[in-house]
Formats: sequence, structure tokens, C-alpha cells
Amino acid sequence: MTNIAYLDCSSGISGDMTLAALVDAGVGLDALNVAVGSLGLPGLHLRAEECRKQGFRAVQVHVDCPPEHKHRNLEDILALIAAGRLTARQREMAARIFTRLAQAEARVHGVPVEKVHFHEVGAADSIADIVGAAVGFDLLGVERIAASPVPTGVGKIRIAHGECSIPAPATAELLKGIPLAASSVEGELTTPTGAAILATLVDSFGPLPAMKIDRVGCGAGQKDFAGQPNILRLMVGDAVEPENRVRACTHAGCESDEVAVLETNLDDVSGEIVGYSISRLWDAGALDVYTTAIQMKKNRPAVKLTVLCRPKDATAMEAILFAETTTLGIRSWTAARHVLRREPQTVETPWGPVEGKVSYLPDGTRRFAPEYESCREVAEREHVALREVYEAARKAYGNNASFPRSRVGTHSPDAPAS
Repeated sequence: MTNIAYLDCSSGISGDMTLAALVDAGVGLDALNVAVGSLGLPGLHLRAEECRKQGFRAVQVHVDCPPEHKHRNLEDILALIAAGRLTARQREMAARIFTRLAQAEARVHGVPVEKVHFHEVGAADSIADIVGAAVGFDLLGVERIAASPVPTGVGKIRIAHGECSIPAPATAELLKGIPLAASSVEGELTTPTGAAILATLVDSFGPLPAMKIDRVGCGAGQKDFAGQPNILRLMVGDAVEPENRVRACTHAGCESDEVAVLETNLDDVSGEIVGYSISRLWDAGALDVYTTAIQMKKNRPAVKLTVLCRPKDATAMEAILFAETTTLGIRSWTAARHVLRREPQTVETPWGPVEGKVSYLPDGTRRFAPEYESCREVAEREHVALREVYEAARKAYGNNASFPRSRVGTHSPDAPAS
């Protein structure tokens, strides 16, 4: 079963709330102190205590450290993380969170990432919050993280650069593509540190997923709000597969996974915009992108833009669709996918090597498909027909005794009809 964590951010999220929720969910405070203590920051220590927020029990974590008068950049912080006694996964998660923070700050201030000087989030307590969060999720064995829409609060806040509206500029940048929840609470509910944790580690946003809850942790924020407890709830357990889930593939050589499917109807954008959007989606890691001609209301011709991607990339793909197209809504769902196992294979043709893929069919045989780009390069370089290169590549695979032959045909899905 998949070990899943769900962050109920009804009162927002901050680094210390995340750390406190992890401690309340069972992460040992001693283990966290060993990890953050290995970063080489003098006097850094975590302590936890129970408290009440609007009548609800929660844990509050305090970071004790001497006053500091220095600003760190990303290189400084990554060096601290690299020198700490952390596992590879803990180090990678903490580094990704800080890198995401640096990218947001760079965007806000219009400077290169390496020139960003962290102020509040570069202090020892924020470093402890982020590294502690990475260590905590790793110690819980969490494989997937989901979260609710997040409120930011309203009003003004004073930061190192002066007074600004909530959400703070870096927080707003980090929350791009993340669903926000309405809130009239005066004050900063979601901090840059909390937003960075969400933007970096959370795989999906929405209601509580189907899961068997094993433990619940309640992490308290420092402030008290009238009318609602300032608590971040963390629920950890096993994901429960729905009964109508598409069956897993049981054929030899066939693998199963899940993909996110996103689609939107577009009737008021130009072909150039659609084409550019598709390019951005591919560059962002989409597994497949395609359009379908449709007809919408008032007999308007339109296109349906469909994206297949890994579930963890769905939020980023939605952000691209909202930014680059005029869509007002995106439909999404998760689909089971059966995939033939495949591996790269190079064959020798009269004009040189051609790359391709060998796929493993359910009956145990194999099929070779030449790669279009490799065939195109050979055809253009040698001034021969693309069709001839495809045929030569398939023949080379079939004639080579060291390659297992397929008994069900060798036509490549990328090849033109012959």
C-alpha cells in the first residue's frame, strides 16, 4: 500500500506548524534535534510543548537559537544541508524546498537566483523548520503528500523590504497553480516557508483522499485567531484504492501505472497560442499532449486540448494552461495505464546506426520500432527517402541473430504507411 500524508490547511501553513504536526504525528523530537544539530548552526535546538488553540489540543514547536545578524544566500544554505548528517532523501527534499524559495525570491526581486539573499527564511529557525520538515516526512515513510486548498489571510504584513499586502510577494509567487481557500482572518496564515513546502513536496490538492488514517498530528501556529483554531492537521495512513479501479495489467512484460488526464475546450485562441502552449507543456514534462477538433455552443469550431502527465506534475500543467490560454476551467481525473516494457536498441543500416525501441509483448515476443528523429537525421544526411530508412532499420533488426524477433509484425507506429 502507498503511505500517504494529507495536510489540512484550513488555518494556513508555516514551517513551524508543519514541524509541530510531524512531531505530534509521531516523529521523534530527538531525531529531529540530531538532524538540525548536525547543520553546524551554534545553539540550534528544538523543543515541543502541548497547547490549546480554541479548545483543541495541539503541539507547538519552538526553535531556540542565538540572535543572528547575517543574511545567507542559496549557496550558503545548500552547503549547510550538504554538510549535515542527513539521508540522501532528506537532503534532496530540503535542498529542493530552498531552491524553490530562491527561485520565487529571484522572480520577485528581478535578480539571478545566485544573487538572492534570504532574510527571514535564511535565519536559523527557518532553516531548522525546512530541514526538520524534510527529515520528518522521510522518517514517517511518506510516499505521497496531498493537501487541501490553502488560505493566505488578509491585511498587511511587515517584512525586511517594508510593509506589503498579504500574501507576501514570495508567498504569492510560490502559490502559483495551488488552489487557494477564501479567508477573512486578519493576519498572515500562510508564510513563505509554508508555501515553499506545499509547492515543493505536495503531489495533489483537493479534498481528503481515500485513505485509512493511521495517525493524526496537530501543529499549532504562534498566533491565536478569534473563531478558529490556528492548527495545521496532518493525517498519515495508507491510500485506499477505489473498488472500481481499473485492474492492473498481469501480462508478462506489461507494467501498470497511473497518469493524470487534463483537458480543456478552447474556442477563442489562435493556433499560434495553442501551439506555444503545447510546446510549454512538453518542456514541463508532459507524457502526451494532443488536440481534438470539436464544435461548441453557437456552432463555434474549437479544439479540445488534452494533457497526459504524471500525477505529481498535474498542478504545474494546470498552471501552464491557465497562464497561456484563455480557459476558465480544466477537467481532470486520474486514469490507470498499461504500458509495454521497452528498452532502447540501435541497429546498423547501410547509412549508419539508427536508434529505436524494443517493446515486450504480452505473449513474450518483442517488437522493434525505429525512432522518428533518428530516421529523419539519417534520411536528411544521406539524401534518401524516410520510408527507406524505416524499412532498412526494421530489416536490420530482423536479420540480426542477436536480436529476438517478433512474431506479430514489426510495423512502427511512427512510420508512414507503405
